[in-house]
Amino acid sequence: MTNHGHEDWHPDPAFYYKPGAGPMLDMGPYYLTALVNLMGPAVSVSGSAATTFPERTITSEPLSGTKIEVEVPTHVAGTVNFASGAVATVVTTFDVWAANLPRVEIYGTEGSLSVPDPNTFGGPIRVWTRESGDWTDVPIRKPFSENSRGLGVADMADAIINDRPHSASAELSAHVLEIMHAFGRSSDSGRRIDLATTCVRPPMLALRE
Repeated sequence: MTNHGHEDWHPDPAFYYKPGAGPMLDMGPYYLTALVNLMGPAVSVSGSAATTFPERTITSEPLSGTKIEVEVPTHVAGTVNFASGAVATVVTTFDVWAANLPRVEIYGTEGSLSVPDPNTFGGPIRVWTRESGDWTDVPIRKPFSENSRGLGVADMADAIINDRPHSASAELSAHVLEIMHAFGRSSDSGRRIDLATTCVRPPMLALRE
């Protein structure tokens, strides 16, 4: 996740730069939850964090011109090791003016998979295989091909009705939260952090018209 912060559009963005916020805690849940859904639970995290701009100036109304003292790291990056053996490189930052990110790319033994920004849900899914030697679009199955922010609630309701675990479980949330905090702990301590929590990789959602 790469952008230059929220002070150019949010009416009161100071909290993004205070303890309990920053790019990882703001946007990390989208991307790390997507990675756990794709690759299963994580086992360790190595992270680095920095504050590039110690002060921000709000340019949005009604507080345009107000200065914000930055109290948290605004560039958080590192690697996540998964129980499956996969290794993910993660970048969350409020310090980048422009980039072709965000997206999630998976690099496998036979090719690569590119999926769209988990914060927006919709977008093309593309795959490159050693056999094809080129990127091709993967057909998207309906009905969840666009912005579907209520999907987790719908899945929970269906899970209650059908007496099954729901995908956005407390265990998944606790695991993702520990992963996010582990980036900061690793950066502060200069060592890799072994995770205490785990979860079951969520099953695919049942597709119903």
